Amino acid sequence: MSDVAQTAARAPSRFTGKTVIVTGAASGIGLATARHFGSEGARVVLADLDLDRAGQAAEAVKTDGAPDAWPVRCDVSDEGQVRACVAGTLGRFGGLDVIVNNAGLMTFKPILELEAEDWRRVLGVDLLGAFFFVREGFEHMRPGGSIVNVSSIHAVETSPLVAPYAAAKAALVSLTRSAALEGKARGLRVNAVLPGAIETPMLRENPNVKSGVEVIDPNFVGQPADLAAAIAFLASDDARFVQGAALVVDGGRLDRL
Repeated sequence: MSDVAQTAARAPSRFTGKTVIVTGAASGIGLATARHFGSEGARVVLADLDLDRAGQAAEAVKTDGAPDAWPVRCDVSDEGQVRACVAGTLGRFGGLDVIVNNAGLMTFKPILELEAEDWRRVLGVDLLGAFFFVREGFEHMRPGGSIVNVSSIHAVETSPLVAPYAAAKAALVSLTRSAALEGKARGLRVNAVLPGAIETPMLRENPNVKSGVEVIDPNFVGQPADLAAAIAFLASDDARFVQGAALVVDGGRLDRL
């Protein structure tokens, strides 16, 4: 049993009978989140650009206890593919209870070298992708449902060379607040998590980290399972009175003087 499954196994199965879509679910935070939900009884849709890896991830999710796990190829920046993902979920499972907007894209360029297309690519995935799923969620989710947007600590404190990413993640926090206000009348909750440094390929392949521009104390590097647990909390009835929150999950890294 994975670390994610062991953590979830100690808690009640809060998501039995529920259906969850996780984007960017083939690796990293997305995979850990899909496994966590599955181990608590959810049927999980793993939406990812890489269908082969999503299929392998789905097998891991089922091994951790999910009654079903369905891999779907989805480019979240394409609203037609987002609609198809949600429609397929409804057709297969008969309903939708949770959406986790985790898919993300990061580029590294000085502002003077950025082109409009660089902005469009990042905003298309990191902001519009979440918006497309929020809109579909408002249309089709059952009352009592929950949307969790995975923003970033870059929304409030950033580093050089990542202006589109930081701007998109800050806008995602704002979208979360707006969606929370409008979602409440529909019986839906919308919240965000702001991860700090998490042990994923995105962290280790970050040029700023490799070059030393961004120095990360190992004591402040979390695991994907840490984010998965926070996301599951926000999506669960345990957080039924939490609406429009931006939960920082960084091990206290930003609290240092």
